[in-house]
Amino acid sequence: MEDRLRDGRGRSLTPVHTDRKSFIKAETAILPVPNAPEIRLHLADEAMALWEKTEEELGALGLPPPFWAFAWAGGQALARYILDNPDIVAGKRVFDFAAGSGLVGIAAAKAGAAKVTASEIDDYAIAAIELNGELNGIRLETTFADVTQGDIPEADVMFCGDVFYEKPMAERVVAFLDRLLKRGVPVYIGDPGRSYLPKERLVGLATYEIEVIRSLEDAEIKKTSVFKFVS
Repeated sequence: MEDRLRDGRGRSLTPVHTDRKSFIKAETAILPVPNAPEIRLHLADEAMALWEKTEEELGALGLPPPFWAFAWAGGQALARYILDNPDIVAGKRVFDFAAGSGLVGIAAAKAGAAKVTASEIDDYAIAAIELNGELNGIRLETTFADVTQGDIPEADVMFCGDVFYEKPMAERVVAFLDRLLKRGVPVYIGDPGRSYLPKERLVGLATYEIEVIRSLEDAEIKKTSVFKFVS
C-alpha cells in the first residue's frame, strides 16, 4: 500500500480500512469535559489498554498513542478560555492544530467561529473529531496532514494545545507558528508546563486547575495556562 504521508517521527501513515467510528464508540464513554462541561466527548479512562486494542484492530504495531480519546489539560484550558472569551473567535476562521479529540475546535464553534478546521495525522483522531462534532451539534472541517510542512493554513486564529512534549516536534511547531505570526495570525497555546514549552515566547492570559487522568499525568489536577505566542 502506498504511504500517504509521514508523522513527526518519520513513521508512515496509511489510510485505515476499518470502521473507526464504531470502534471509538465501543471503546469510549460519552462524558462532559471537566473544565468545559458544556462540551461532551467520546472519552476513554485508560490509555494503554485502548492503545493495544487500536493496534490489534489494525493488526499493526507502532501506531500513535490514542491522543484523541482524552481531554488533555492544554485543550481543556483553551476550551474554557474560548468559551469565556468568545470575541477572540466570533466570526473568524479558526484552526485547531493537532486537534486530538477536537475539543478546542468544538469550543470555538460554540463561541461563534465562522469556520473551524481541525488538523491531525491520525485517522482515528479524524474519526473522533467528526464523532465529537456530531455529538455537540457542531460541524468541523478536518484535514489529515502534517500542516507544519507546506503552505500555511488559511486562518484568522490558531490554537495549539499540549504540543510541546517532545523536542523535535516542539522545534517544528515553533517554526510553524513563527510563519503564522509573520502573516499576522494570532496564536494561542494551552499547556500545563510540558518540557519543551517555549516559555520565553509566551504571554500568560489565564491559568486553571484542570482535572486529568492520573495514569496519563503525574497528578489528578494540573495547573494549566493559556498563553499568547509572541515574537
